[in-house]
Amino acid sequence: MPTDPYRELRRAVVETCRRMNAIGVNQGTVGNVSVRGGDGFLISPTGVPYDRLAPEQVVAMDLGGGWSGDWRPSSEWRIHAAVYGARPEAGAVIHTHAPHATALSCLRRDIPAFHYMMAVAGGASLRCAEYATYGTPELAANMLRALEDRTACLLANHGAVGFAPGLEAALALMAEVENLCRQYILARQAGEPVILDAAEMTRVLEIFKTYGRQDLPAPR
Repeated sequence: MPTDPYRELRRAVVETCRRMNAIGVNQGTVGNVSVRGGDGFLISPTGVPYDRLAPEQVVAMDLGGGWSGDWRPSSEWRIHAAVYGARPEAGAVIHTHAPHATALSCLRRDIPAFHYMMAVAGGASLRCAEYATYGTPELAANMLRALEDRTACLLANHGAVGFAPGLEAALALMAEVENLCRQYILARQAGEPVILDAAEMTRVLEIFKTYGRQDLPAPR
């Protein structure tokens, strides 16, 4: 039999799915994970519990929705395909139903710059995409508008989605998005958060261009 060129990517998707649930940014079989591969991407299948997910069940798809193998792809494959088609820098996409992010998505409001770490998603706010039925082209289109100049957003009455160059970075992003959403809820329970102004967030975003980079010289 020919060697599967995506064997390691399939294993990485399975591992990320399990880690996503283990760290609490997702639960059950909701949420989905994909990684770019060749001219398309590899995505978790629909309805398979992640603790029983095998690499061969990860589905290879093209950007037009074609897929191969014995397993059906996630019902949310369109949002993944849309990101890969529109954002060449995206190497992995993760969609979650994280509790706090999902709760805030039901308010259908953008989350403002209450904390400088909002810059982790690329801007001064975490936008909420307009509502559309799950799995539809309309949802994918709404998501892309909310992701303009961003790497993550909320999906109204649904959850959150984000992308990064690789799976590890994408999972870290979604964990931070959930953490920020939890912090925002706590801050609102205690009072009215003080929002950082545009000038400060511009400074923060400039600094964030080197955030986490170990390949750069130490600051003086």
